[in-house]
Amino acid sequence: MTGRPHRPAPDDAGHPSDADPGKPLDADAGQPLDADAGQPFDADTVHAVCRHMNADHADDSLLICRTLGGCPDATRARATGLDADGMDFAVAVAGIEVPVRIPFARRISERAEIRQEVVRMYEQACDALGVPPRSAERNSRSRPGLK
Repeated sequence: MTGRPHRPAPDDAGHPSDADPGKPLDADAGQPLDADAGQPFDADTVHAVCRHMNADHADDSLLICRTLGGCPDATRARATGLDADGMDFAVAVAGIEVPVRIPFARRISERAEIRQEVVRMYEQACDALGVPPRSAERNSRSRPGLK
């Protein structure tokens, strides 16, 4: 799998770490990032974007994870988080859910940039598979949670 998990692995007892599940994690240390670490999106924004992606763009997330996430055999993908540097997904592969992180092309800091990066990832995934992306007009109408 490419990318790194948004949440750290469970401890020896099988429990997730005691990190706040609403905060992005430092992928290297497995610890919550604080607001001073340059993460511009609050928990409400992250939740709204993930809810929108999962409700309205589950097929797009799957396409992105199959191509850019290195999971060509994935059967399902759901957005689980994001920060200034990328988006996190839980991806079903062979009946097992695995974490996948897709990095953004650049560090972002504004909510409108989230939509730009998700559309870029979607178009890059379509290009990799040789399938035409939906029109930009349809994308802008169907992505209100990403505006």
